[in-house]
Amino acid sequence: MTTDTMTIREMCETFDVTPRTLRFYEAKELLFPQRVGQKRLFTKRDRARLKLILRGKRFGFSLEEIRQLLDLYYKGDGQLSQLEQTHTLAGKRLEDLERQRAEIDGAITDLRDQLKWAEKMISSIRNAQK
Repeated sequence: MTTDTMTIREMCETFDVTPRTLRFYEAKELLFPQRVGQKRLFTKRDRARLKLILRGKRFGFSLEEIRQLLDLYYKGDGQLSQLEQTHTLAGKRLEDLERQRAEIDGAITDLRDQLKWAEKMISSIRNAQK
């Protein structure tokens, strides 16, 4: 094996993923490892794609969105289409995350208020029982 390729074990150790994850991404046509007998050998291209897949998943993109973005790399326009589409999707995702954060912030405030109310009620009941 040359340093240009990595085994499934090396990929798992490097990217902190499971063999099942790599096989799943291969089945979804996101990764295309070379086959040598029963071995899968992952190229630099596969490693770059996996980095992008994992980043996309972290940002909440669907696997289909990630696949479409990866496929745009080969469109032949110097990655312009890929970058434009990524920018559009990332902007929408950021809006979604900010909306979710606002909802969570509201829920946290409401829950804190409920806890304060419950503490007052508990204290009031304990004082009444003395």
